[in-house]
Amino acid sequence: MDQNASDFELARTHMVESQVRPNRVNDPKILEAMRSLPRERFVPPEQAALAYADADVSLGEGRVLLAPMLLARLVQLAEPRAGERALVVGAGTGYGAAVLAECGAVVTALEEDRRLLALARELLPSLAPSVRVVEGPLAAGWPADGPWHIVLIEGAVRAIPSALAGQIVRQNGRLVAVLAPSRGTSRAVLGRPSAGRVALQGVFDCATSLLPSLAPAPEFTF
Repeated sequence: MDQNASDFELARTHMVESQVRPNRVNDPKILEAMRSLPRERFVPPEQAALAYADADVSLGEGRVLLAPMLLARLVQLAEPRAGERALVVGAGTGYGAAVLAECGAVVTALEEDRRLLALARELLPSLAPSVRVVEGPLAAGWPADGPWHIVLIEGAVRAIPSALAGQIVRQNGRLVAVLAPSRGTSRAVLGRPSAGRVALQGVFDCATSLLPSLAPAPEFTF
């Protein structure tokens, strides 16, 4: 193992032990996935040194790789079980999808940014070969293969797109996202089907960047 690879391996261990485990992430599948997946491969080469920092990492053009602690807590909130179908919306370069797949879910990674799609399609066949990558508008989800046991939105949204809310299974389906109101504190939310709609429960405060294509259009002011 070369020195650079050894340094990254040490950084992965430190990330799990100092960022993820102390923040109430105790699912051994998630911890092992994050110890083993080379997170530095999922960011631009010039950002590799920041891959294990306790912060989002820029992927360019307003997109980010979620901070390790936030992603781990969102995946834990989703409670992935072996064999469940999961849709990752805004999958970016595919790291979050790979973590979910390592937890046993059957994962489809949805992305609309062709630059990020190209990276995901290059990385995932060797690092998480079970993940299927599909291209399409994020707000539409991927109904062709739904409904999904899990829908994970990788990025903040002002509101849950109605198409996504309608694509989770009626029995025990889960939707996990970061809801970022225009005023107030952003929160991780867990959505479950209830009386023909998805009832959202705020679980913990957090912050990350809005997914650009799911952000509302700016209002004109005079």
